[in-house]
Amino acid sequence: MRLPDELSTLRQVAPAGFAVRVLERAGVPANRYDCYVRTDSPVGPLYVAHGRGAVTGVAATDWYADEGEFEDAYRARTRRSVLSGAKPPPGLARALRGRDRTLRYDFGPLPGEQRAVLEACRLIPFGQLRPTAWLAREAGLPGLAPAEVMAAVRANPVPVLVPAHRVCRDDGLPADCGLPAGFERGLREGEGVDAERVERFVRLGARFLGSGTTRIFCYPTCAHARRITARHEVPFTSADEAAAAGFRGCRSCRPATV
Repeated sequence: MRLPDELSTLRQVAPAGFAVRVLERAGVPANRYDCYVRTDSPVGPLYVAHGRGAVTGVAATDWYADEGEFEDAYRARTRRSVLSGAKPPPGLARALRGRDRTLRYDFGPLPGEQRAVLEACRLIPFGQLRPTAWLAREAGLPGLAPAEVMAAVRANPVPVLVPAHRVCRDDGLPADCGLPAGFERGLREGEGVDAERVERFVRLGARFLGSGTTRIFCYPTCAHARRITARHEVPFTSADEAAAAGFRGCRSCRPATV
């Protein structure tokens, strides 16, 4: 029997979390599916997926035509269903402000070396950049080639929260972490990374910056390096050059000789 056309006017979009509440009422265990929320961020709205106590995926909403396309892409990557949920994972708001203290991450089927690199990404402070060699060393994989480090960075399923946008090339320029260029740039600008300052040191060939008063050298974006006045800046092309000049490595940004 054909329903009257007027009934189509009664159709409404289900509220966020409706499907999850139905599954809960039906007794389906929460570990059988993942959830996602739509949340604001400094670079626009994001989908943030989570399940089993960990964040499992992050994407800008404008990378997809609609929620259904995001859900399909998520299912293809993880082989798990994801449903619109009403509650964000605890700690998400703080993490989006650069204070990631409590969130756990599930990187899915990535191999162990790539997971280690992404965990090391989390150590890069808000508003700072670190080169691939630093990332490999912090991951406990000092022999990992830059191309292998970048392969892990570009496989990051949780951008923004695991800050691959803070990775730079060995010369100090921001690396292409596999996200849209404007999105990456927006993330760095939102954290106060001074692109002109970074480019100035790159033109000088200065991979490290020393202080003529403290005799300590840092990566140029280190919080301590940004406090060095122009007349006390001592640029270095390598950590060995800095050490030979009698400078010691910063214990905060941990350049190569620390």
